[in-house]
Amino acid sequence: MKTLTEFSTARRQGAGRSGFTLIELLTVIAIIGVLAGFTLVVTKGVNKSKAVSAATAELNQIENALENYKAKYGVYPPSNANTYPAPLTNSLLPQLYYELSGVSNNGTVYVTFGTLDNAEIGSSGASQVKLAFGVNGFLNCTKGNGEEIIPAQNFLLGWRAKQIASVYDGGVWVSNLTTSVGGPDASYMPLGPGTAGINPFRYVYPGINHPESYDLYVQLVISGKTNLICNWTKQVIINSPLP
Repeated sequence: MKTLTEFSTARRQGAGRSGFTLIELLTVIAIIGVLAGFTLVVTKGVNKSKAVSAATAELNQIENALENYKAKYGVYPPSNANTYPAPLTNSLLPQLYYELSGVSNNGTVYVTFGTLDNAEIGSSGASQVKLAFGVNGFLNCTKGNGEEIIPAQNFLLGWRAKQIASVYDGGVWVSNLTTSVGGPDASYMPLGPGTAGINPFRYVYPGINHPESYDLYVQLVISGKTNLICNWTKQVIINSPLP
């Protein structure tokens, strides 16, 4: 059993070690900083992976829709035949959404149409289609009526409305298929000022990389680096100029 003197001495010694030294505190702070930095790097990597995976899945869905379209009509949808001043290009403003969703005359006296997904009803007339896309009309549209009717087909079942964006194109509001993840950098605006978060899929037929079919691609800008996701390679191409 400890004597009273021994107990008092041990207590004083313990009291002297009740706190951390300055070196110990600095060491703990340094470790926390390293762990926080590591966590931030991992989080950025996970967010980039999610964005790339989402855009890739959406591109694959459009590819499936295009193949089903070709199986029915024998050709892929045409490219936008117009030319535009920078930063717009015909690949950024294709009629892909209308051809793949299908359009139907809404039955009014005027030549207007609605998309089969009901996202647009009573949209543009034939003259506006020509103005926006350089074509006289859409192949995938309902024709005739009664027993003579030839219905259009919606090849984009399951495509979410938030992945469709309307853009003012030469006096006409047109809709495009866009990636749901945007840039993801807010500063990335492929359609010009005021379009942050609107990042359409680009489409060219016949393609440059796929001359026998089409080129389909989207570019994500993540942490200042471009990530090209396309249908001519399964690899994400980093910091490559657009085709």
